[in-house]
Amino acid sequence: MAQQPAQIILLNGASSAGKSTLCRHLQAQLPQPFLYFALDLLLFGEGVIAKWPGVEAFEWSRQRPKLFDGYHRSLAAFAAAGNHLIADYVLETKDTLDDLARLLAPFDVFFVGVHCPLPELERRERARGDRRIGDAREDYERVHTFSGYDFEVDSLGAPEDNAARIMAAWQQRKSPSTFEQIHARR
Repeated sequence: MAQQPAQIILLNGASSAGKSTLCRHLQAQLPQPFLYFALDLLLFGEGVIAKWPGVEAFEWSRQRPKLFDGYHRSLAAFAAAGNHLIADYVLETKDTLDDLARLLAPFDVFFVGVHCPLPELERRERARGDRRIGDAREDYERVHTFSGYDFEVDSLGAPEDNAARIMAAWQQRKSPSTFEQIHARR
């Protein structure tokens, strides 16, 4: 009997939109196990990006493309191994979206846009204290400009309610999905 492709629920939204919180609520409500695998785990996880003796500064401009490429490939690798995934991301370019659509083409991807008004994004960004001030505004102006979604939520709503809405929409999803359409246009 052929194994069904792994399912991926991918949330896209600006920094501080509440994606990670929403993913945890969604993970708790789903009827089967989904691994939560977010880029933030690599960027902000303790000890992942270490400080090395004798190295003055982390060369972000050189490391960033390799880190993002590795993250994209790891999503596909985890899914190819049969893992269902929940991932949150800040899609910054159409090329990034196209790359993900290509890598994730064999899998059942449900693409969710997480929206938040700019004043609330900026308030959350300041309250967090662990993000560069201004990232939320930059993200707000671009992350939702490359594509439509299979479903969208406003993160001003309660995360448990938004998770329930996403789960209901995911259970009733239709084909072709947004990612299938993006991949077909390539």
